[in-house]
Amino acid sequence: MIYSSEVQGMVCVAKGPNHGPAPIPQEGRWVQAKEIKDISGLTHGVGWCAPQQGACKLTLNVKEGIIQEALIETIGCSGMTHSAAMAAEILSGKTILEALNTDLVCDAINTAMREIFLQIAYGRTQTAFSEGGLPIGAGLEDLGKGLRSQIGTMYGTVAKGVRYLEMAEGYVTRMALDKNDEVIGYQFVHLGKMMEFIEKGVEPGEALKKATSQYGRFDEAVRTINPRHQ
Repeated sequence: MIYSSEVQGMVCVAKGPNHGPAPIPQEGRWVQAKEIKDISGLTHGVGWCAPQQGACKLTLNVKEGIIQEALIETIGCSGMTHSAAMAAEILSGKTILEALNTDLVCDAINTAMREIFLQIAYGRTQTAFSEGGLPIGAGLEDLGKGLRSQIGTMYGTVAKGVRYLEMAEGYVTRMALDKNDEVIGYQFVHLGKMMEFIEKGVEPGEALKKATSQYGRFDEAVRTINPRHQ
């Protein structure tokens, strides 16, 4: 280590208190985090690319500084899905410091990593006060049955009004309208459930029927429309 001549000529003043960093809550404990291995927790981060064409939700389960589980969900950009595939392979097994300084292929995923790092490093994780944290595999619980991301896709214009395309429940097939042409419900297909039925040997037509449900006052509709073609 090199010291400038000005520093070399200074009088040495003894350091007084040294209490260490403020403790942060981690998995039901208060921890003075001094090294990467002192960090644990499960939480989420959201990132976006420079043109803000797409976004990423990143979920990490960190144990003793090492990423044990990673869930990457992207929306709005076709290329991001391939980037997510690479990032899912890259992230597991890295320390959070390594991951922060790793090219995760997509700018939105890199930004999500930055945001989630801040939460983890400052003790703002979802599991901050959960004793022992969450087991590896807890990230999949965000997806629900069929292991599909919860997506909402809506579209509207002044001229033609609103169109429901996808809800958390699934792919919207019909919108129910009352006598004033106002929305009173919708019909949807839970694609995750449908694919599970098909994989178990159910005929596709029957699987579609079993995975179809409705919400609101769908049965009271004066008419229904296909939101993608009407």
